[in-house]
Amino acid sequence: MEALSACGEKQLDVVTFGETMALFSSTDTRGIEYAQTMMKSFGGAESNVAIGLARLGHRVGWFSRLGMDPLGRYILKGIRGEGVDVSRVQLAEQEVTGVMMRELVAGQSSVYYYRKHAAARGLQPEHLDRAYIEASSILHVTGITCALSPNCADTVEAAVRIAKEAKVKVSFDPNLRLKLWSIEEARARLLPLADEADYFLPGLDELKLLYGTDDQRDIFKRLGRLSAVSIVKGGVGMNYVVQGSQVNEVPYQPVEQVVDTVGAGDAFCAGLLSGLVRGCSVQEAVQLANVTGAMAVQAFGDWEALPTWAQVEAKQSKAVHIER
Repeated sequence: MEALSACGEKQLDVVTFGETMALFSSTDTRGIEYAQTMMKSFGGAESNVAIGLARLGHRVGWFSRLGMDPLGRYILKGIRGEGVDVSRVQLAEQEVTGVMMRELVAGQSSVYYYRKHAAARGLQPEHLDRAYIEASSILHVTGITCALSPNCADTVEAAVRIAKEAKVKVSFDPNLRLKLWSIEEARARLLPLADEADYFLPGLDELKLLYGTDDQRDIFKRLGRLSAVSIVKGGVGMNYVVQGSQVNEVPYQPVEQVVDTVGAGDAFCAGLLSGLVRGCSVQEAVQLANVTGAMAVQAFGDWEALPTWAQVEAKQSKAVHIER
């Protein structure tokens, strides 16, 4: 990586970190139990976002801990090959890389996780490279990392403190996963992070759980008390941008055909952060995010269908004009 320029230009547009796992998917509709072959890939919310940003033309770094095993090396090479800086990734000897297995049976998708002893759960605050975070314009974190272990949650909080001290913007997607922890545990860790973020990216259903209410007006009122701009996903036909008492609606991008919704949220996040880095208004960034999210659901894969900037320019609506 090149050093910062004398004029103080950031060396990275976005830095993110979190667990990425090897992914094995059954290649037919008989499910894992009866499948004779499996397709190998990998996936993780943060690395998916990083790949999405790299494809949109940005300088992005991702770090984590992977096992010093064939799967860990495979993941590292794959993410590096997509143009993401992985110079801060640790390959941990005598530790393993997490695995997830996916099947589609009778139209129902199921995922099985094998991560209890995965290297990523050992992330500690001392693993953070302060200068690396300070060298970015935006730090992006998610609640999935917080849910892996108390030390992982401590690491996210420490990274956010470093970013705030360095005046690096913080993007936070709660990515609520109640299979990993209770709603009470999630609230205790995630709501304070929402208070610290510059951009808060929850889903409407997540907010109902985190705030313990189905009253949308009350939810927006609580969001309005945050210093963050909140980008709320999953409204009926639209997303919302909430800042103070102002709530703006941003309609979804029409989708010709939905093939696979896995990774749609990460594609949305990549588009949003891309727009912000490009200097767009938040509402324009959400419009771009709607485009990238809509494009991603039209093909299979956690990250394989993430669009390039050239594809976005070719496909985006005439109503959305984003300058490079």
